[in-house]
Amino acid sequence: MKKHRVAQVGVGGRGRIHADAFLKLSDRFDLVGLCDLDREKLNAYAIGKNLSSGILYVDAEKMLADTRPDVFCFVTQPNLRLPMAELAGKYGVKGLAFEKPMATSLREAWAITKLCRENGIKAIVCHQHKYLTSLQKMKEIVDSGDIGEVIYVNATCQAWLAQLGTHYMDYILWANNGSRAKWVVGHVHGKELLSDHHPSPNYTTGHLEFENGVRSYFEFGKLSASHMPRERFWVDDRLTLYGTHGYAWGDANGRWGAFTKSSKGEVIGGEGDVWEVQQSTRLQPLYLAEFADWLDDDSKIHPCNINISYHGYEILEAVCISAMDHIRVDLPIAPEECQDIFERMRRELPDCPERGRPAGPSEWG
Repeated sequence: MKKHRVAQVGVGGRGRIHADAFLKLSDRFDLVGLCDLDREKLNAYAIGKNLSSGILYVDAEKMLADTRPDVFCFVTQPNLRLPMAELAGKYGVKGLAFEKPMATSLREAWAITKLCRENGIKAIVCHQHKYLTSLQKMKEIVDSGDIGEVIYVNATCQAWLAQLGTHYMDYILWANNGSRAKWVVGHVHGKELLSDHHPSPNYTTGHLEFENGVRSYFEFGKLSASHMPRERFWVDDRLTLYGTHGYAWGDANGRWGAFTKSSKGEVIGGEGDVWEVQQSTRLQPLYLAEFADWLDDDSKIHPCNINISYHGYEILEAVCISAMDHIRVDLPIAPEECQDIFERMRRELPDCPERGRPAGPSEWG
């Protein structure tokens, strides 16, 4: 197996988790560059991991020019996605790994996808929750046929569209084995979170039909169904598949449940480690190990590849267009014809869609 040279931008909370995983997978990756604008934060991480000061940078382009890595990973705010991807193309990297959401507009998401295709870059977007033991167990039950033929794939997230909604749209596609969406209808309301660094309406709900006939209902943000106490807001997410003979679900808090042919009238379930434990010990290492596999072997396409991520983004864009224009949106949609939907929502959504002040995340449930 080849050892892939990696350069990474960002050593914030999520950035450290990415870097830790690269270091843990030292037989597959060699961290040759690490960059952050905050030199103090960068030095502190390097000292804690006994990294050479020679691999530290405060300028991303200089790092890429000096190190010429195989893989470029950036863990930045969403508004920097396209400039970072353009650097990847300029310096000829073969692998690109970055955080969700993949962009802040469909045009930008398409520009990144097109850049990767034209430059032969294998790119992945960090929708890593599919490696949770709970979602893996749910998928195992569904793939075994124990709930019969899948009819609906449903998802709920307390966090908003660009925070965890983008995750769960990806997991809807994954759970339905990559079948593409035919059409979408949607509703959005609330504009306060459009000023967030992950811009979104306060609440998004949608309904779609896939090419294989399966349908999906999903809701993200305030008013979404809640399955946990309010203090678990950031992991109050659930993916449920309904079949002709039962259902199976998994959530981000390590729990799963099912009613199946073999359960003989009983509801079964279990609990694993919570997300906070799994994110470092399981999710990120598995996610990056499978990236190394794909870099080594074209046939081992990563489940978080940029094509599935782009289609998920396209679906969410269609939901917002449907909501604003009061129409059904058929897919695919032409990205170059799309205006900035978030800017449009900032202009056109009512200031106060509900009575009283909107609740903050700690109050949402």
